[in-house]
Amino acid sequence: MLSPLLIGIAAGRQITSATPALMIAALAVFLLRQPATIFVKIYAGRRLRNDLAAACFWFAAYGLIALLAWLVLIRLGHGYVTFLAVPALPIFAWHLWLVSRRAERGQVELELLGSGVLALAAPAGFWVGRGAYHPEGWWLWALTWGQSAASIVYAYLRLEQRKQNVIPDRRERWRQGGGAMAFTSFNLLTVAVLSATGLLPRWLFLPYLLQEVETIWGIERPAIGWQPTHIGVRQLIVSIGWTILFLITWQG
Repeated sequence: MLSPLLIGIAAGRQITSATPALMIAALAVFLLRQPATIFVKIYAGRRLRNDLAAACFWFAAYGLIALLAWLVLIRLGHGYVTFLAVPALPIFAWHLWLVSRRAERGQVELELLGSGVLALAAPAGFWVGRGAYHPEGWWLWALTWGQSAASIVYAYLRLEQRKQNVIPDRRERWRQGGGAMAFTSFNLLTVAVLSATGLLPRWLFLPYLLQEVETIWGIERPAIGWQPTHIGVRQLIVSIGWTILFLITWQG
């Protein structure tokens, strides 16, 4: 969520009085997911009822913060960004349903859709910075969603690699990494073409090239024996680099 939000705010080129309210609202709504998940786990018998009081407290706290920030946005004339939260409702409901059935792990389709919802923070930040709706915000949404989706597929590849005992031959490595490579290559090619035609900034393909290089490196060097934390930290570093490059090239 933070990467699309920061990109949207930076692309808007102006910090307004509504920007802090948007950031607080987005963060509070995002944090509501944890206590809500605990609720479902308790009533599904997956957690002890001892955790219910804490879940209620934090759900109420985050909910109140989100409500107050939303009222500030309305007061400042940006209530229209509320509509961006509508797609999150069915996705979140699906997640909670899976939690109730102990089936939430490994749901890559859900995570891909969820990343699209989180990427809506980009147009929200952009519009608040511009002071009004502007269609250019949808470019930011699509671009950040594409990066997030590719990162998720690549992360699943790395997590599968760590379970292997020996390094597969090159043909097998590339067969296993075909999905991740397809995502990053599609992003890179699409952005490069749109940049060449002038629809997007000239050098915007560079952050996607970084992601492509990382995917090639990951396919050639399987993460056999890596700890999930190691994989996550590397993903975080690459995402930070991607975000910085995006901000630089978007402004250019």
